[in-house]
Amino acid sequence: MNILLQIPTILMIVAPILITAIGGMFTERSGVVNIALEGLMGLGACAAACCHYLMEAAGYGRYSLVLALLLGAFVGWAFSLIHAVASIDLKADQTISGTGINLLADGLTIFVAQILFHADRTKEYKIGMLPDKIGMYPTVYIAVAVVIIAWFVMFKTPFGMHLRACGEHPAAADSVGINVRLMRYSGVMISGALAGLSGGCIVLTQTIQYTSGTIGGRGFIALAAVSFGRWTPLGVTGAAILFGGMQAMGVIATNITSLRGIPSEYFNILPYFVTLVALILTSGKDYAPQANGIPYEKGAS
Repeated sequence: MNILLQIPTILMIVAPILITAIGGMFTERSGVVNIALEGLMGLGACAAACCHYLMEAAGYGRYSLVLALLLGAFVGWAFSLIHAVASIDLKADQTISGTGINLLADGLTIFVAQILFHADRTKEYKIGMLPDKIGMYPTVYIAVAVVIIAWFVMFKTPFGMHLRACGEHPAAADSVGINVRLMRYSGVMISGALAGLSGGCIVLTQTIQYTSGTIGGRGFIALAAVSFGRWTPLGVTGAAILFGGMQAMGVIATNITSLRGIPSEYFNILPYFVTLVALILTSGKDYAPQANGIPYEKGAS
């Protein structure tokens, strides 16, 4: 088997992880940890699947794909507001807040599916996204655009400079007139929108319906990619390609003659094992924003 022919499949699987990881980079650069990425992806995926199925059934077909992605991004953005309020205004424990949203997403998506389809999953739609003439899915181009825009915004604009300042030393940023609360809200809600968008990318390319197992830990892998990529767009991209590539092995291994004899369970655990090893190898090297995960209280220091 020519491995080059599998590159579009690998990139299709990498793209959602990369989009979510870039969102995670924004929120952590602002000083807020968002472990709710997994749940926000699920909410976005469920919204996109419902939208696409209902519009396809109504006869709008492929024209609904863009709307489904936008709805997924909007739902992720809206639910990230819960984490922003809890973490920034209420000074709540960010880990507990994120865990709560992940649990909420599990129950809420099933509840919505029960109301709309009388099942614990959405109904299957006929056609999702299709690859172009060279085999690439549109989600790959979306991921590339997100990385380029993220790099430009983060390092070439005043907004990016202010965001990074709030994640490193919020008191100093506040002293020169930067609105720390607004910057942190912006970081969290950008991460929510991108997580919801990536959830839509998954459900419209890798499956034909939303189920409780659709996301399958990709949000946590993306969170690890942020840390392994040292909070930079280029580093996060490399980490997402590594982790996503390991996940793709579970799909393409069946096409590789020498790997067909290996039980699929080994390939299923491979991305999580590689993620764990990567985090262990990079532990102790502190590249994280200095104020990451620390609530800021004006005038407290």
